[in-house]
Amino acid sequence: MRRLLQSLLLKLTGLGLLRITLFSDTYLRYVKPGLRPVLIASGVVLLLLGIVAAFSRTGSGGHAPDAHDGPASGGPDGHASDAHDRHTDGAHEAHAHDGHAGHDGHDHSATPKIAWLLVLPALSLLLFAPPALGAYTAARSGAEPVAVQKKGFEPLPATSPLPLTLTEFTKRVQQDRSRAIQGRIVRLTGFVTPDATGEGWYLTRIIFSCCAADSQTVKIHVYGSGSAEPPAADTWLAVTGTWHPAGTLGTTSAPAALDARLTTPIAQPINAFTDDLPITPG
Repeated sequence: MRRLLQSLLLKLTGLGLLRITLFSDTYLRYVKPGLRPVLIASGVVLLLLGIVAAFSRTGSGGHAPDAHDGPASGGPDGHASDAHDRHTDGAHEAHAHDGHAGHDGHDHSATPKIAWLLVLPALSLLLFAPPALGAYTAARSGAEPVAVQKKGFEPLPATSPLPLTLTEFTKRVQQDRSRAIQGRIVRLTGFVTPDATGEGWYLTRIIFSCCAADSQTVKIHVYGSGSAEPPAADTWLAVTGTWHPAGTLGTTSAPAALDARLTTPIAQPINAFTDDLPITPG
């Protein structure tokens, strides 16, 4: 039973990894694109190990013949002497006692039934992938502070609306002392995270450094959306607007916030877990 469970888990996990990497982009919910070859290789190895485990010999449950089991010399009738028999029997009894000490005479070599629950997460990876990180995660994590721009800022292009990432917008608002962002119409993209206070909502991006376990969150507080109700959580939007005046622009007292003029629903981009400008098919 134990070998069957091990083989099953290995094969299910391997097939699940191959499904989300070879036949879809689902793996991008959990890791960066560069880790795809590693996941494919891992899936192949796990699948092969599961196949090998299924066909390998389980081994016999017995023990090697005892050298004392056969006829022994020393007695006139070809059998061991009584003293030798008593010694052998005592040794066997001691061995049996030591092998089961502390186990109350029960055999614990079988796989516990609860171990079969491990099949469920492996099976879920094969049949349906867990959902990607979104508004639920972002609402429970604070916005990560953006890195300090050590070099000076380049002049902003004259494009209007000006496409920026959420990180670039935050840096311009809080670190650019030339205040080049003031009055500029910008276009930001991300998904909606509700604001618990009810004052607007957040345009959000979750960024993977390596995988979902080390994700970071960047948020822009959005005021106004062209409708009475805020957009639904996890909706991907392109938001056009201007910086929401507060604090001193070019310093950390200025909030990373936007007065929205226009919100446009968009499909979730391929590079959903980066803070790059969206890449869309075609």
